[in-house]
Parts: sequence; structure tokens; C-alpha cells
Amino acid sequence: MKDDLIGASVARIDGIEKVTGSATYTADMKLPGMLYARMLLSPHAHARILRIDIEKAKQVPGVKAILVGADLPYRIGLYMVDKPILAQGKVRYEGEPVAAVAALSGEAAAEAVNLIEVDYEPLGPVMDAREALKADSPLVHEDLHTYKYVEGVFFPVPHTNIANHFRLRKGDVAKGFEESYKIVENEFYAPQVQHVPLETHATIAHWKPNGRIEIWTSAQSPFAVRNLLSVALGISHSRIRVVVPYVGGAFGGKAGIHLEPLVSLLSKHAGFRPVKLVATRTEEFKTLPCRQGLDARVKTGVTRSGRIIAEEIEFVWDAGAYADYGVNIGRASGYSGAGPYEIENVKIDSYTVYTNKPFGTAYRGFGHVELFWAIESQMDAVAASLGMDPVEFRKKNLLRPGSITITGEKIVEHTGNVRKCLEQVAQEIGWGKEEEAKSGKKKLRGKGIAVLHKAPAMPPNTASSAIIKFNEDATADVIVSGVDYGQGTATSLSQIAAHALRLPLEKIHFVWGKDTEQCPYDWQTVASRLTVMAGICILRAAEDALNQIRSIAAQALGVSKDDLDLDDGKIFVRGDRSRMLEYKQVVMGYMFPNGNSIGGPVIGRGSYVAEGLTNLDPETGQGLPALNWTYGAHGVEIEVDVETGDIEIVKIVSAFDVGKVINEDLCRGQVRGGVVQGLGTTLIEQYIYDCKGHLLNASLTDYKIPTAKDIPRQMVQILIETPHDKGPFGARGIAEHPMISVPSAVANALFNATCVRIKQLPLSPERVCLALKQQSQG
Repeated sequence: MKDDLIGASVARIDGIEKVTGSATYTADMKLPGMLYARMLLSPHAHARILRIDIEKAKQVPGVKAILVGADLPYRIGLYMVDKPILAQGKVRYEGEPVAAVAALSGEAAAEAVNLIEVDYEPLGPVMDAREALKADSPLVHEDLHTYKYVEGVFFPVPHTNIANHFRLRKGDVAKGFEESYKIVENEFYAPQVQHVPLETHATIAHWKPNGRIEIWTSAQSPFAVRNLLSVALGISHSRIRVVVPYVGGAFGGKAGIHLEPLVSLLSKHAGFRPVKLVATRTEEFKTLPCRQGLDARVKTGVTRSGRIIAEEIEFVWDAGAYADYGVNIGRASGYSGAGPYEIENVKIDSYTVYTNKPFGTAYRGFGHVELFWAIESQMDAVAASLGMDPVEFRKKNLLRPGSITITGEKIVEHTGNVRKCLEQVAQEIGWGKEEEAKSGKKKLRGKGIAVLHKAPAMPPNTASSAIIKFNEDATADVIVSGVDYGQGTATSLSQIAAHALRLPLEKIHFVWGKDTEQCPYDWQTVASRLTVMAGICILRAAEDALNQIRSIAAQALGVSKDDLDLDDGKIFVRGDRSRMLEYKQVVMGYMFPNGNSIGGPVIGRGSYVAEGLTNLDPETGQGLPALNWTYGAHGVEIEVDVETGDIEIVKIVSAFDVGKVINEDLCRGQVRGGVVQGLGTTLIEQYIYDCKGHLLNASLTDYKIPTAKDIPRQMVQILIETPHDKGPFGARGIAEHPMISVPSAVANALFNATCVRIKQLPLSPERVCLALKQQSQG
């Protein structure tokens, strides 16, 4: 048994390829006869398309295909089929593709795009999600009532801008508020932000004369791309091949389907030649998806002793122009929405609302960064209204074994330990010990704390699979379809495989490229589920392979399978280690001295479907939505400059109950990266629009993200292990969670330092400075 591998800080298996530049990304690829595509984007946030004239564009030398919306009578969508491949009839956001060109060069395609003439009739844009809820608001989708969607899970409201309305009801909220000693109400806002992956979206598609489509794309989920394209175009899954090479970051923005349908159809119309489209950074901001915005209203009722007995929450999610993952974010935030607290009476309404902005999609945390910005800011506000210590207030209300969640799930020991996360963070941050800024009165110090939880947001039938294929030298190819786009999962899964197969790690070959024709099925690489679900599949595939090895070796050695031990690539007879075979003697089949052979190539198979999940009641939200929960907490110490409003993070402590650490360095790296990304949301990142719906900061010149200079002075990670009964070795996911509750922890520290409660992100120097001035003016 390779016991030393589980928990070990093994170096990333993809490190050398990436740092030497030998890793191949979609943008690096070039196929024979390949064409290059560019898109014409809408200059309006909301407008009717009156006329499109492509005649001048057709005259540009090298142009092989031009497509407009009228050429493509298709709609695509993961949960709500609402999005045309190119705008049809009207545009719904600035940057929406209106036409596309494929040509012999990118320059020719760009020239042709500039010559396409479009006449628009501007319409009033709907830029505020709450305004979009009003009965007299202009409709972003007049035909919402005709769209196909996943019925029984999502609930669009016809003839409105509501793409989904999720309801959760537990207990009697009205009675709970009647019995409350104090009621606290607040409203919080988080804007849209951009994923900013290092690699922009890129796709190459080749629609062949025989009707088969081959796609190479920078996507998170090859089987999701294949399925959505199959459904949209009415083509059999077996006639679509999707290959995902190395991917340069995603953070949820490359989940689902984006450029692939357009590029595929350009290939078909360009004489069946391969076509390549690589998004510009501006297109990444304006055309491709972002993180949704959120307006949250929270009303909390508490007893005199500080027990929460009623909570009413309204989430209004700014979906932008199309639903994409947004409706599922609204659903997931609904069943997670009260946080890791035991509350007897809860009412949550979560609305996903169309506006005339770039559409929202999955983003690291899947809505939980935003919802916990509201919930954990609210918890501090409630504690302050009672004069209670925020840590003690939380401890009084946290979930514990025996607690019932807001969806009716009973918490048990292996669910995880959020209390331990909170207590260890509080201890490490020095909670209750006052610190003074070294710069005197110009700067103030404060400490803040916030907790969190998140479960994988996925349907009850979510499935994964794995294949382990032995080679002649007893090395093993591990094949899954989950994509490692930087999170390090390939390394962790290799460690699991080596441990399970009783092999040294160097004997494991993790097959990198994902190919729907050659790799086994996996639902999607989202939701911090891959290490758990693919890990289970690898354990099962390993056991299948080892059973085959035992069976062959038992015949060869003349013993029962039960009398064999396996270790370090060898099979021993228990009690007599001199009777031994090496894996390489049996994995291709065993040949006796007389030439008779038994067995054959060893190929292990493993599959897993999420167990114990249910659909949620459409009226009450009751049910079992979670395969597992990952709990965590952040404690932060800040220094705020009262003259400039600038916030510096002095120290941030993060604790997570990961179940079981598979790779310690990767866990700590995920936490560090997630925290810094969370600080971007907290302090600087936001989409800024003018009154006509134009995005004003659609470049890295005007849209800032954290750099090395923004890393906190001190970062501490605490990894707690309460093994989960379903995870491999008890492991849970941790990829998304480090971002969650960073904004609220910082805002709580700001309140601790200044007594100013800011309810809108980001906590920019300007916003903080203005709030401090307003406070000083009374």
C-alpha cells in the first residue's frame, strides 16, 4: 500500500509542460486548410435589428463564409434554451454577436466584419434587476413563455423578466418574527465581475463532408459541449467529437457551451474547412459570460439570548441577457441561502432576472461569494444590534450533529465541523485582542470573521466514470474526462490511483487531453466535485483492475485469490513472499512455461452516480440537494487609511474542513489563490456601465485584478479533517470555497475598525473614504 501518497505534497504532474511552454492549448493549434473567424458585435445594449447588409464584406479577398442570425435557426441553453447563436431580430446586450466571418486570415476576417452594415432601432435597456422585476418593465425576452427548459427544477414566469423563481419555506416565518426580541433588516449589493482567465476562449471546429463534427476547445466539460451541441443542432452525439487540450484557467467561465456552435457552423458554410476563433480580451469582457450581480435583502429575527428564530431572504440575481448557468445559481443560492446555521423558520425567494447586460454564468463559488457577502455581513450586524460578540453569536447558531438544515437534511458527524473551523480561525487571528496600527491615527486596525458552506450544485443523476488501462511494462494509464484547467486535480487523482493500485507514482500516466471519442463520460468539471466523484471512480476502476490481476496471478501461482497480497507492483502469496509475480508478468495475460496463456490485457472500469440526492419540492424547497458540504471560515485583520479609504490586509486566516487532505500543497495553494481572488471581488473588481448599457471598463487597463503587490502580508491555512462517508478516503472538494466569505470578513473587519457598515461591493478606497466622511459629518 502506498500510504505515504495520500496527504503528501506531490509536485504537480503538469508543471514541467506548463513552465517550459510545451503544453499545447487550443490557440496553439493549426490544422491544414484552417480558416480564421471574427465576430461583429452589437454596439447597443438593447435594439431591434432592422437590416444587415453583407455585400461589401463578401468582396474582401479570402472571405469564405459570412453568417448572420437569420442563417442559424437554432437556440442553445443548458437549463433554459433561450440563446441564439447569433442575434435574431434584436440584440440583448452590448457585445452580442450579430454576424461572423471566416476567412483565410484573421486580418481578412476583421476587414470583412468592419464592412458589414447593420441598421438598428435602439430600445430602452433594462439595466437594474430590481427594475426588471416590475410589471411595466420592458421585456428582455418577449418569447420566454415559448422556451424549452428543465421542468420541475426551474420555474420561469411567462411574460416577465423572471427566468427562474426558487422558493424555500421552512417553519412559520411570520410567527418567528412575532416572537423575536429584535429584528434586523439590511440590503446588500454585489456587482458583475469578470473571470479573467489567462487564456481567453478559443475553439477550432471542423464540420466534415460526411456530417461529422470535430471540435478542439478551451472548455471545462467536453461532454457538456457535445450534448448541448447535439441537442441544439439535432445531430447524434456519436457524430460529434469534442477534444479539450490544456486549458489556461476557467473559474467557471468555460463551463457549458460558448463559441463552439458558431465556429462549427462557420466550418460547414465555409466548404467544410476547419475554422478557428480565439476571443480577444475585449470580447472576453463584452461578449462572453461574467459573474452575475446580486441584490439581497435579509431580515433576521432573534431572541434576547441571540438565537436566530426567523429569517426572510430575497435574492435578486442579475442574469444579464441569457439564463445560462444563472438559473441554477439562483437555485443553489436558495437552498444554501441561510448559511451554516440552524434556523427554525426560514423563507427564501431567489429570483434570476433578465437584464440587458452580458450574461452571467458559473463563477468560482457558484453564487456563494455573493450570497455570503450578504449573510455574513448580516450576522455581524445582528450581533452588533444585540451587543454580542460576533464569534459567540455565530457559535450559538451554527449547525451541529442533529441539526436540521433549511431543506430538511439532518446533520451528522461526517457532514463536517464548521464550529471547529470558526474556533481555530478565531484563535489564530487573535480574536478579542486589540491591535493598533503602527502608523498612528491615520490608520485604524480591525478584525473580522465570517463562516461559509457550499455543496456541489448538480442534478441528482450526476455521473462520472474512469478507466485504468495497463501497459506492457505495468505502467497504468488513468483516463477520466474531468478537466484540470489549473486546479491541480490531475495530480490528486494520480495520487489516488497510485495508492489504490499499489504502485509508485511514477508508474501512473494521467492521460491529459480529453476526447469524447476515447475517454469515459463525465458530467461536467464544475462544483468542486471532481476529486470526490472521479476519485471514487478511480478507486472502483483500480479495484476492478486488481481483481483481474489477482485472478490471473492466483491461477498462475496455484492459490486462491484471497491468499494474495499486492504491493509495489508485485503479487505475493501471503506467508511466502518468495512466491511472487510482478504486475508486468500478468497485466497483458500470463503465459505458462509450456506456452499456455490465461487472462488478457487488464483494463479496470469504475463509475459513480451521486447518491442520496433528490429533487427539491417546488413550493417549499425541501429535499436533499447535497452530495456533501464543505465548511469553512475566514478571519482577517486589516489596516484602513482613514484619509484615503485604502484597505490593506495585514493577515488572513482560512480554515476548511476538507474531510481528508489528498495533496497538502495543492490544498494550501487553492486556499491562497482563492483568497486573493476573493480579495479582488472585495476591493476592486466590478463591471461599470453608462446609462445606455455600455460597458466602460472592458479591458485590463480599466478593470483591475489583484497582483502580487496585493497579496496579504500574512496568509495562514488551517486544514481540518472530518472524513466524509462518501468521499475517497473521506475527502471533500475545496476548489471554490476559499473565495467565499472573504468580502464579508473584510467588511466586518472594516466595521470593527471604524463602526462603518458598507453594504455594496467593492470596498474601494473611494467608497470607504466617502462612507467615513459621511460618518464624520453625522
